[in-house]
Amino acid sequence: MKKLFVGSFLFASLFAVSLMADDLTGFVGDAMCGAKHTGAGKGDAGCAQKCVKGGADPVFVSDGKVLKFDSASLASAKEHVGENVKISGKLNGDTVTIASITAAK
Repeated sequence: MKKLFVGSFLFASLFAVSLMADDLTGFVGDAMCGAKHTGAGKGDAGCAQKCVKGGADPVFVSDGKVLKFDSASLASAKEHVGENVKISGKLNGDTVTIASITAAK
């Protein structure tokens, strides 16, 4: 009986870990330029803002990877285009769901 309890507890803990939020730091850029902009370059912010105003979707660039935002997070992401940010949320494959987004320090 004790082995069953311990095994059940370990199995359930795997699901609890998957429900935890991911903390990500990176740059909110645009889908046209993707990883060309990391937030470190002089024109990165202006270019990303111009492209998003022109119709490109915002993307999240972190550690050289370009991640997209889910549809529920697009409005929050658009408010931070051209900024280095910290996102608390969920990463599912290459898609980020924003729970909170703040300027990175």
